[in-house]
Amino acid sequence: MYIIPFLILILIIVLVLISLSNRKVKLLASPPAGFRDILENEVPYYQNLDQDNKMKFEERITIFLSQVRITGIRTRVEEIDKVLIASSAIIPIFNFPGWEYHNLHEVLLYPDAFDHDFDLKAEGRNILGMVGTGALNHVMILSQFELRQAFLNKTAKSNTAIHEFVHLVDKSDGEIDGMPEALLDKQYILPWVKLMQHEIKEIKSNDSDIDPYGASNEAEFLAVVSTYFFERPALLQEKHPELYEMLVKIFGPTQLVDRDIA
Repeated sequence: MYIIPFLILILIIVLVLISLSNRKVKLLASPPAGFRDILENEVPYYQNLDQDNKMKFEERITIFLSQVRITGIRTRVEEIDKVLIASSAIIPIFNFPGWEYHNLHEVLLYPDAFDHDFDLKAEGRNILGMVGTGALNHVMILSQFELRQAFLNKTAKSNTAIHEFVHLVDKSDGEIDGMPEALLDKQYILPWVKLMQHEIKEIKSNDSDIDPYGASNEAEFLAVVSTYFFERPALLQEKHPELYEMLVKIFGPTQLVDRDIA
């Protein structure tokens, strides 16, 4: 008498598994048009991966784009914008399979810099990217012009989109405070705090090549040096070996390539 209910249960489980499998295939079936060409031409991090990791990177940016809306505000979102935003999201967490940005639902893309009231015409507007709060919680705002320029400049140590996604990684433990506890083993928390304090002091004394904005506070320090780490890893290793090794402990290894050497 228990055989029929048991068989029905097995059938339900099989149907659920098939549904989930088909959903994943669907998610991966429609990446942006020409996305591989964009990755090969515009994203150095991707260019320096081996073939297996390139495939993993492609899969993860496709999943990201299936989960996060990208909306143009007074501008048209193009395929290159989608690929660059998704790449910026995946680069900081590439070494963490399965990581998803549960604290992000939408990216708003403005054509250029804006001010704190999101005014595109205000005098002195200088914001290129930010993680939203309050009514804009789970939202990121980026400048389209800066997004593209950051990837065009192959020798820069900064990248606004990657910078903002590092803030989201930092926020995953509840606070944007420069302590990425979701990624950093407890044994390294105190050494990280001491290293931050030392490096911020060096920046304020004009004895560092790290962007002065990194001395604003611990959260901005993490975002600034993390972007340096992903954009110019060999240069960071040469000039700040202790900081480089600590960032490897946080994010895992990254690629050291010839373009990084100053």
